[in-house]
Amino acid sequence: MKRFNIKPILFFGVAIIFASCTKEVEKPEAKDSPKANALEVSEGAAGTVVSITGSDLGGMKSIMFEKDSVFAPFNPVFNNDKAVVFRVPDDASGGNQNIVLTNSLNKQVVVSYTVLALPTITAVSNYNFVANTEITITGNNLNDVTSVGLTGTTETATIVSKTKKSMVVTMPATEVNTATLTITNSTGPTVTNQVFVNLDKAYKIFTEGYNNGFENASWGPASVSTEFAKTGTTSFKAGYNKGQWSADGFANWGGIASMPEYKFMSFWVKGASLPYTLYVVGDQREGGYGNSDTSVPIQIPANVWTYFKIPMETLQLWKKGGPFKQVGFFIKGPDAQDEAFYFDDVIFIK
Repeated sequence: MKRFNIKPILFFGVAIIFASCTKEVEKPEAKDSPKANALEVSEGAAGTVVSITGSDLGGMKSIMFEKDSVFAPFNPVFNNDKAVVFRVPDDASGGNQNIVLTNSLNKQVVVSYTVLALPTITAVSNYNFVANTEITITGNNLNDVTSVGLTGTTETATIVSKTKKSMVVTMPATEVNTATLTITNSTGPTVTNQVFVNLDKAYKIFTEGYNNGFENASWGPASVSTEFAKTGTTSFKAGYNKGQWSADGFANWGGIASMPEYKFMSFWVKGASLPYTLYVVGDQREGGYGNSDTSVPIQIPANVWTYFKIPMETLQLWKKGGPFKQVGFFIKGPDAQDEAFYFDDVIFIK
């Protein structure tokens, strides 16, 4: 069965009524004693249509949600002596509060309303963590968060600081491989789309240095660097000389047997001076390790850290059937000048 959202229909129906009235009568003036009826629906999220009815409501000049003094924009066409119609503003703070309506005579009328404002998450400073890792969460409606838990567990992060738009937490010790976060504020809980990775449970190629028998196997100038790091203090600096079409990366010459329990390869990359495309290569991939396999491109913006999480089904690191020994990143060029990229937390994830 198809479902229709009747809110826009009601809103535009009210708009037609108001528009019709404005053609027949002059805009009502403000009065000394505006009065409002109790709201039939006294709660809603951002974007919800609010219709306040009463008497002597004409001539309104402002509508303010009292918590954090957030003003709601409104069209005077939707305001007459008996009603005023507007929407809950996008940045309204959650919780019970007054809506304060002020007319052009500075006379006010107040109605009670509860704004439903679940936490929303738009970005995080890192997806990888160990116990006590500090992560900054960016979004909205975070100032009244009361708990941040690893979804499906009893383990909770410690809230270090919070504002409406951002929050800093320290992650707990845990035995889980990966987890989303359940973030709860006064409106209720929300589960993040972002999935966080326990580095202690990942298979590490490079974190604070080389791991699990891997070493530098680059064609260009590459090394462990302390110039930049996403996690900790070091990264893998992959240098590419102008016009060389080279591959930089890692090798374990003893070979790594197939590990079907791992579902993703992930890493952070700090871009070079310009946007570039690199290609993931491996000796047991169908295209081999070198400067001809372009089947797994990664687009890297300039000068910022970017997170990549690639399914193992896409990478096919054991495609040829034997243990893989090399994995790295090939570039066409660079054409303009020598360039350097910084890789951190190169891992496999279950």
